[in-house]
Amino acid sequence: MKIAYFDCFSGASGDMILGALIDAGLSARRLREELEKLRIPGVQLKVKRVLKGGIAATRVSVEGRSERHHRHLDELLKIIDRSRIEPEVKEKSREIFEKIASVEGEIHQKPAGEIHFHEIGGLDSIVDIVGSVWGVSQMGIDEIHVSKVNVGGGFVQCEHGTLPVPAPATLALMKGKPLYSSGVERELLTPTGAALLTSLASHFGPMPVMRVERVGYGAGRDDLPHPNLLRLMIGTSQGEPERERVTIIETNIDDMNPQFYDFLMERLFEMEVREVFLTPILMKKSRPATLLTVICRPEKLSSVTRFLIRETTTLGLRWREEERSCAEREMVNLQTRYGKIRFKLAQWEGKVVNLSPEYEDCRKLALERKVPLKDVYEEAKRVAIIVKKEYEKALPQRPR
Repeated sequence: MKIAYFDCFSGASGDMILGALIDAGLSARRLREELEKLRIPGVQLKVKRVLKGGIAATRVSVEGRSERHHRHLDELLKIIDRSRIEPEVKEKSREIFEKIASVEGEIHQKPAGEIHFHEIGGLDSIVDIVGSVWGVSQMGIDEIHVSKVNVGGGFVQCEHGTLPVPAPATLALMKGKPLYSSGVERELLTPTGAALLTSLASHFGPMPVMRVERVGYGAGRDDLPHPNLLRLMIGTSQGEPERERVTIIETNIDDMNPQFYDFLMERLFEMEVREVFLTPILMKKSRPATLLTVICRPEKLSSVTRFLIRETTTLGLRWREEERSCAEREMVNLQTRYGKIRFKLAQWEGKVVNLSPEYEDCRKLALERKVPLKDVYEEAKRVAIIVKKEYEKALPQRPR
């Protein structure tokens, strides 16, 4: 499994996250092409190499002109909705903006729709958020871990006046996460940075055991006594199976066309939920119904709930949080006498526990070769037994 670790020894901001992704290998050219789909005239993404504390890094900034000093949440969401960016990136970006506006609204006693965003009329926030969400997806990162975060100290000037660091919105967004201050008098963690980290990451704490393959440094704007950088490490998980906290969303449906479930499941998987399944149940007065269950990361609760209320006939949902452990999985292509087949390779505590062929590949070969599907599947199982033994020999032995 490909994982990423954000080392926040100098906090984090939207531009630092983007810079770290680019420094770790994300194509700046492709990022600009994707951001052009937002159709924001006059706004440019500037990328340059800099030195911070003697360490080479990538500095990202958003430049341009805007006739507006600020934009409200609804205006920014309209820009995202009318854009041509990928649907899952749209959904995640909306979720992050709504999260920021929600905490700002609570703090300043305003409806979320009245919260406004600054910095080139809030357009830099769109670039940072949409660009980071798209970048993580493009890098193929399955899971994100974040260190304890240095928030800085002192005070920061904003439209509301002089606020303590961390800013109230930043602190609200980071509830339950490990924070500290090195004593430097500067705002190191911004609300946008906090919203991105808490929305994209599933773990906060020590660095996981991993085989590091790429390292990127995103540069902050200011020069500080320490290197003002956000370090990103990307690699493959090598540690013990970790527990993952997930949200279980359920609803009973007894009055919807059952043909709709295929569409619902397809859309939910596009939203990157962990699992969707249907269970036949009997409700009161022995009415037959369907229990729709969705397993997703906790931060997807609001977007999945909104989707189910909009797309199904349900009048309400229930949810709970649980923990689960999963084997490490990857797809491998193996040659059989009928052709290549993709296999799902699962490992647990460093040992191969399963190597199963993909049904669709077996079905396709059976149709192409005009042979029974069971013959293709038996051949796949034969190859799996041989390859599994080879994998077990090649894997390093775990210390006792």
